[in-house]
Amino acid sequence: MIYSRILENPIQHLDKYFNGFKELAGSQPLSELRTAEGAAGVAVSGAGGQENNGEVSPEDAEQSSKPVSAGLTEAEELEKYIAIREEMYKIAKECDSKIIGFETTIRRPYFHVRPLNVAELENWHNYLDFTEREGDFNKVVKLYERCLIACANYPEYWIRYVLCMEARGSKDLADNALARATQAFVKRQLEIHLFAARFKEQNGDVEGARAAYQLVHTEISPGLVEAIIKHANMEHRLGNLEDAFSLYEQAIAIEKGKEQSQTLPMLYAQYSRFLYLISGNAEKAREILFGALEHVQLSKPFLEALMHSETILPPPRRIDYLDSLVDKFLVPSSDNPSTASTADKEDISGIFMEFLGLFGDIQYIKKAEDRHTKFFLPHKPISELRKRHAEDFLASDKTKLAKSYPGAPVAAQPLMGGYPNAQNQWPAAYGVQPQTWPSTTQAQQWAPGYSQPAAYGAYGSYGGNYVTPQVPTSVPPSTGYAAYSSTYPVQSYPQQSYAQPAAAPTLNPAQQPASAPQAYYGTYY
Repeated sequence: MIYSRILENPIQHLDKYFNGFKELAGSQPLSELRTAEGAAGVAVSGAGGQENNGEVSPEDAEQSSKPVSAGLTEAEELEKYIAIREEMYKIAKECDSKIIGFETTIRRPYFHVRPLNVAELENWHNYLDFTEREGDFNKVVKLYERCLIACANYPEYWIRYVLCMEARGSKDLADNALARATQAFVKRQLEIHLFAARFKEQNGDVEGARAAYQLVHTEISPGLVEAIIKHANMEHRLGNLEDAFSLYEQAIAIEKGKEQSQTLPMLYAQYSRFLYLISGNAEKAREILFGALEHVQLSKPFLEALMHSETILPPPRRIDYLDSLVDKFLVPSSDNPSTASTADKEDISGIFMEFLGLFGDIQYIKKAEDRHTKFFLPHKPISELRKRHAEDFLASDKTKLAKSYPGAPVAAQPLMGGYPNAQNQWPAAYGVQPQTWPSTTQAQQWAPGYSQPAAYGAYGSYGGNYVTPQVPTSVPPSTGYAAYSSTYPVQSYPQQSYAQPAAAPTLNPAQQPASAPQAYYGTYY
């Protein structure tokens, strides 16, 4: 009976066990072997009456073959008895050949507080992918439980387990795994609680979702903007608009009590945007954001937020007031000290010129260009300006060639969600569009009157650099004014994927996106 159970599973030294079984079968009377196994099978079926993991046991196979084997000699019956288990052995060997690569890569099957290396984590994902494709539910569950011994400290595997069980219709196992994760193994991890809130809302447990968000607000990560946004969006989906507004107002009130809160500008920007997009109250949205100047320090992310709000709010636009704020930011005084770097100031100046190009008149544009030239162009080497001009000219020629050649691919238009009535001003060669000419050795630069940070991408991802200066990030420059990236860098936590990531396309040097600050807004709408 033990040998029969061993031969059903792809384990190490399977050949040795199969040879041992044949020796045993050859040294014992067949009647005794069958009697022992039959008695054990009857005892198991009488006590539990359960199937053997959906597999046909050797006893069942022999019972079904008894009418056929009637009249056979004992030698023939022994040969058939061994053949049944040999077939099980061959199936197990075939399975072993498929999983041996995964098994040998598992160096630490036990739990330890030290983190696993990347190769071993990826191996677990690949092993789970393979087992799920095979379709044996019991094997999938057992492998997840094995995985979560070694990977108990990784929320991504718990989340994957929950989603897999839910997809296969086993809600009880999904709830059990989620409870173990949130209450024991990764209970201090932010990611699992945000997932739990979404999962419970999806399955109709609204109070459970609220409790998960409340736990984040009070214990796990108080003041986390992402959690506030997701919670407010959930209340809006449920029709509780006043509760959604209240969440923002309470969070703003708490942050006001903190000295030099870096979260406060983001909360004001998000609240203003949320209120306008949901209720359509443009006047109150402007009042919230411009009134925030009494409580926050003038900074690059907040100025970006103000300019962005003016792009989505209806006229009249407060261009004159924005111009005065930009001037204060670029020319600090004793009454208005500024700690912004020269690069941040140049970014704001360039972004404001782009804004004026769409919404300002010629007098405002001239004033902004003169100011930009005064503060930033004298510091640029003449060789760099000439180089930029030459590359701009080359990019323009390439654009014409791409448009005139009938077989050339059509360049994708950059996102302009923040300016619905605006036309695309940039040449088709800008960004990551497909090219039909040889790549250049340098990325496209801006004309001498403008600096590269003035790109749409810098404006569309406003506020993302509101972090400690040591953690810069980048987004593609083709991002539109109203496009938002997926994280909050001030309060970021490790993001982990639940599926194998797709390979990113390779860009040639002429297509490399310029570095720009990461955005406030994520995909939470």
